[in-house]
Amino acid sequence: MDKDEDGFYALEVRLGGTPPEPLPNRSDVASDAAVMRFRTYLRAERNASEHTVSGYVQDIGQFAAFVWPEPAVRPPFGWGLPRREQARAFLVAFHRNGWTPTTTRRKLSSVRSFYRYLEREGCVAGNPFAGLRGPRLGRRLPTVLGVKEVESLLAAPLASLAAYRVRHGQVPPAVQYAALRDTAVFEVLYSTGCRVSEIAALTWGDIQFERGTTIVEGKGRKQRLCVLGRPACEALQALRAGSEALWAGAASASASLFLNVQGGPLTTRSMERQMKVWLRAAGLPPELTPHKLRHSFATHLLDAGADLRSVQEMLGHASLSTTQIYTHVSIERLKAEYGKAHPRA
Repeated sequence: MDKDEDGFYALEVRLGGTPPEPLPNRSDVASDAAVMRFRTYLRAERNASEHTVSGYVQDIGQFAAFVWPEPAVRPPFGWGLPRREQARAFLVAFHRNGWTPTTTRRKLSSVRSFYRYLEREGCVAGNPFAGLRGPRLGRRLPTVLGVKEVESLLAAPLASLAAYRVRHGQVPPAVQYAALRDTAVFEVLYSTGCRVSEIAALTWGDIQFERGTTIVEGKGRKQRLCVLGRPACEALQALRAGSEALWAGAASASASLFLNVQGGPLTTRSMERQMKVWLRAAGLPPELTPHKLRHSFATHLLDAGADLRSVQEMLGHASLSTTQIYTHVSIERLKAEYGKAHPRA
């Protein structure tokens, strides 16, 4: 095993096999006075979403369970007591239990941020996680779909609707709406490169059809302008007409863009489930996720010669280094094509 400068062992990641072992968590950490103040700080000063705040609290709760496993120890916890050795042992326990380096590094980031806050507030004398490094991350290139594969996925819902019409004649309104909705979901994801959570929050008032744009709210509640191509706008227009036919007020400015068959907002989990249905219909691997359309969006733009800075803006990346991973994907794709076609490859 390799050892880094802080003595943190870069253990091998368990690939496949049994799932990683969960570490205990203390749910009562949410009632700790210091944690409650930290949650307020995250919301007010860091503009963190509720999902992000919950993740921080969960990570802090796991550290609390590691340091104070006895249920008799109740909040408020003595956050100034843990030492560097315990902090390092906490991280090693995650890695040894089979969790990925990405997860272990996120735990480190969460609890280290909590201790930085406590230091600034004068609650602790030092940060036991200061200077600790997480396990090394292997370079993993994102999985992307080819242009033809994306086109097959985008066409799958309406192709299925046409086949249904041939078999049964009349199409129930709910079945027709679901096909129009799923087509629009995929078109918007691929046209904008948005995260699935970003499009799930859109309303009809956010769509500027005459400009072919929309504004989404990304990580850190930062807003950015996204472009909607002609196919995406057409899919949304068809969806809007389908929504109005089923529910009164479903196409108002404040109404959610994507609805379930009961007329309520469509969740990100439902979008993921529907994508698996249409992946199978298109003959594509069903384990792919909506996020792969974001990867494909970026890679296809760079393949076609788009400027890296422009792609960074479209994706909403704070750092250009995050966007640069897609240049590696493009290079790998070029090399693969070279290997298939060049006589001296």
